[in-house]
Amino acid sequence: MTGTVLHGVHNTLAGLRKWNLERDDESDPNGRIYRDEQGNIYHSVTRILKETAPEHQKEWLANWAAREGNIAFRDSAAQRGTEMHNHAEYLLKTTNKVARATANRKGSWKTGADGLERLPKSIFSWAYDKAIAGAPTVPWSSAGYARGLAGWIGGNVTQAHAIEFSIHSPFGYAGTCDCLADVVSPHDGRSYLTIVDWKSSERARSEELLSGYIDQLGAYSTGLHHLTGLRVKAGAVVVARRTGAPQVRYLTELEIRGAEVRFAERVERYFAKLTLTT
Repeated sequence: MTGTVLHGVHNTLAGLRKWNLERDDESDPNGRIYRDEQGNIYHSVTRILKETAPEHQKEWLANWAAREGNIAFRDSAAQRGTEMHNHAEYLLKTTNKVARATANRKGSWKTGADGLERLPKSIFSWAYDKAIAGAPTVPWSSAGYARGLAGWIGGNVTQAHAIEFSIHSPFGYAGTCDCLADVVSPHDGRSYLTIVDWKSSERARSEELLSGYIDQLGAYSTGLHHLTGLRVKAGAVVVARRTGAPQVRYLTELEIRGAEVRFAERVERYFAKLTLTT
């Protein structure tokens, strides 16, 4: 097992909430990098995904960005995504604060085989309802996305172990994951430890367009395993929509392992190309 032993996994997860890498926007002419205290360099997960995307996707994105008005549209979409993320983060962090206080009073914690402590689902659901009731108002342009995502969380997340946490890997990449949670599988109705990423889109995404997001989960899963020893059992890309329920691409354990392998291959291609151009 790599990383910290599972006995201290909660302390390790808490540590991941703080970004411990130094941002460097000047040293690399190709874009932003990060450094740790030992001077090791890490490239962002999103940068690696962008640079290793299929050529036809890169060409389409370049043509799209060149059209008048699309940059402003992208910036507006990014703002909506940020507001939606902030709302989900508030709900889950508030839920955990209320639920943990109640579980501590009642002595309701149980430790799972993976070393993670869990409180009763009923307490989590009750605390989530409390968080929803007291949540700040979301700006109108983002409200539909935030509402749909909040509904999905309430119906499918049974425990939130870490929210907005950072990962890095000795293979040279770093990033921030939205959530590590127990999520109900659509296949058998059981809850599994799941790496989750929130997205937003006005339109449904094809499997091809989702492929980069899926590999992104593989990056986060691998980084999490390196730092904590935890092996997630599933993944979920949750794409919030302006109206209605989000589009969800659920990954089984086999699929998340496949995403890990594919991202590792993308990292290899990325650094090989980087070597040729420097």
